[in-house]
This record gives sequence, structure tokens and C-alpha cells, in this order.
Amino acid sequence: MSYLRQLRCSGCNHTCNPDKLWNVCPHCHKPLLAEYDLQAIKQAISPGDLVSREKNIWRFREVLPVKDPSHMLSLGEGCTPLIHAHQLEEATGLKQLFIKDEGINPTGSFKARGLCVAVSRARELGAAALSIPSAGNAAGAMCAYAAVGGSPAHVYLPQDVPHSFIAECRGLGATVNLVEGLISACGKKSLEDSRKFGWFDLSTLKEPYRLEGKKTMGYELAEQMGWTLPEVIIYPTGGGTGFIGMWKAFDEMEDLGWIGPQRPRMVSVQAEGCAPIVKAFRAGNKDAEMWTNARTIADGLRVPAAIGDFLILDIIRRSEGTALTVSDIDMMEGAGLLGRTQGLFASPESGATIAAIMKLRKEKWLSSTDRVVLFHTGSGYKYSHLWER
Repeated sequence: MSYLRQLRCSGCNHTCNPDKLWNVCPHCHKPLLAEYDLQAIKQAISPGDLVSREKNIWRFREVLPVKDPSHMLSLGEGCTPLIHAHQLEEATGLKQLFIKDEGINPTGSFKARGLCVAVSRARELGAAALSIPSAGNAAGAMCAYAAVGGSPAHVYLPQDVPHSFIAECRGLGATVNLVEGLISACGKKSLEDSRKFGWFDLSTLKEPYRLEGKKTMGYELAEQMGWTLPEVIIYPTGGGTGFIGMWKAFDEMEDLGWIGPQRPRMVSVQAEGCAPIVKAFRAGNKDAEMWTNARTIADGLRVPAAIGDFLILDIIRRSEGTALTVSDIDMMEGAGLLGRTQGLFASPESGATIAAIMKLRKEKWLSSTDRVVLFHTGSGYKYSHLWER
């Protein structure tokens, strides 16, 4: 049984029929968010019911949008470990540090969660072919689920993307288009071709359901912590889908009676060479300006403009969190520390969270007794070229 009720615009509050393919709000062009009958779900299931279910994100199917189980594509995504990082605690001076290891997801990153649900729902609603602009990992994830579902996939990558991402997408049967410029240029080309050829565009937050898949990180985290939440979450932020998705999950779980009102302080980490959210946060702005000349080795953080910028900034402020930048050098040092202490071969985006901890500890923003969860968002294997330098 599906409990999906409607899609609501995050900007103007307009509601849309969820049984139709949508990208953004037809009125103000802001992201659409899925709403469920949470009171009915509360009567139907309890946290204890999850224990015996399959070990993938569809164990949370009541709060996911796909109605027909035959359209619930899966490669074993989700159910990633929450690691108590004892060795890293010693290096950071924290007493309760945990790592949510998303690098073991299919295609090596947390993008699998969002694209699993987005592709599944697009397929259920009749999308004939799919397109996506990406810095790398999202494209690989979309191609994998498109292959499982039998949907033609078209990806748009920056020309300078690491070759591992291109090889992955081609190996998964997709049509790869290399675009001059950043992911913003890829987004324009993907949308143009989608309209021209009748494909469905799966750009970040420009369709409602990638966020729904990403929010399962929030459900899993609460479950793994005994239906409590940490004091602090540190998250590398490009488009910010997971950041927004987890906050949505926390609100849903409170309405379900699974957790209380306490929320983590949410920390958004960006690269010094591309930090539109940090700049807007420091200026007290509600929206972020397009970042010019974006540069960083962390392809997932090279996002000069995020359509969900206003949502990210609101969450940071409501949670009494913060936003900060780290350098590429510090990212690599952080990734190296993750490897030496915890045995995790990390992407530079993941290394950024370690660099952020070091800065926040130095500034005394983080207390040694805070329970802190950092997100290891992707494997370092697709970034092996950075270790050859």
C-alpha cells in the first residue's frame, strides 16, 4: 500500500498530483517535496517492524513513493554501517565520533540511494528514457539503476571529469555526453535535450524523488543510534539533496512518534574554491549567488549553484549549525587520515568532513563530548589519480 498523498512546492506551497511525472513546481520552479499520510503510517507500522525486513532502502517503503513493488529496483543499496571511529577519536580529540560509511553502496557512493528511488518512480510513471547532468557519481548510479530497469540512459558530464566516471557510465550501457564547463552547463544541455527528445531529466532537486531516496540516511542513522540523533552531523555539500533529505526524515520520524524533537546541529562543508552556501550563510542571506570560476579537486563539491540553496541555509540556521570551507590540500590530508586510522579509502569530499572537524575543534565550536556523525559519502577508488601525484 502506498501512503504518498501529494507533492508540495517548497517555495510557493502549490500542490501537484504525485501520479504524474514532474520536474519542478510549474508556478515558481522551486523543488517539489513528497508528502505522505504519516498518521496512517503510524497506525500501520512501528520501528520494530523494520528488523525482519530486507536489507536495502525499501525496508522504509511506507515513506517512499513507489507504489507497485515490481518497480522497486534494487542493487542492495542502503543499510550501510555506522562505524564508531575509535582511532579517529584519538586524532580529533572527540570522545564520540561515528562514520556513516556510504562508500559501500552500489557504484561506490551515497548517490545510489537517491537514484534508486528516482529511477524506480520515473519507470513506474512511464518515463521512456532518462537523462542526468552530473559531476560523476550521480551519473554512475543513474546508469546502474537504468540498466536494471531497462531504461535508456543519457548522461552529461564536464569534459574534465575523471576518466573513471566516463568509463563507469559507458560500461553500464549509457550514452555519455561530455560538456565544456561545469555541472551547471551540463544541466542546461541535459534539460535542452530532454525537452527535445522526450527524456525525463533527473537533475538534483529538479525532480521530487532523489531526495526521498537520500532521506533514508536519516532513517537509518536514527535506527542505528537507538532512535536518537547525534548532537552534530557533518556533511559535504554540493547540491545538498542528502542534507535536505535527512532533515525531512527527522521531521517525518517525529510525526510518526519514532523520535523526539531534538535535532542535530547541521554542518555544511564546502570547498574553498566553490562555496556558495558558505558565502550566503556568512552574509546572512536566504539564497546563494552563483559562484564564479568554481575550482576544486572534489568533483562532487564543484556545484556553483544549488536549486535547493534556500532550504539548505534554512536548515543550517534552524538547527543552530554552521557552514565552513576547507582547502583541497586539507581535504586530501583528511582523506589520508581516514585511511590511516579507519581503513577507509575516501573521496576528497569525505576527506573534507575530517578537515572540517579539525577546524571546528580549533575554533571550539565542537565540544569533545559532542556525539558527532560524519558522512563518508563515497569511495576513493574513482579518485585514485589524486594519489598518484
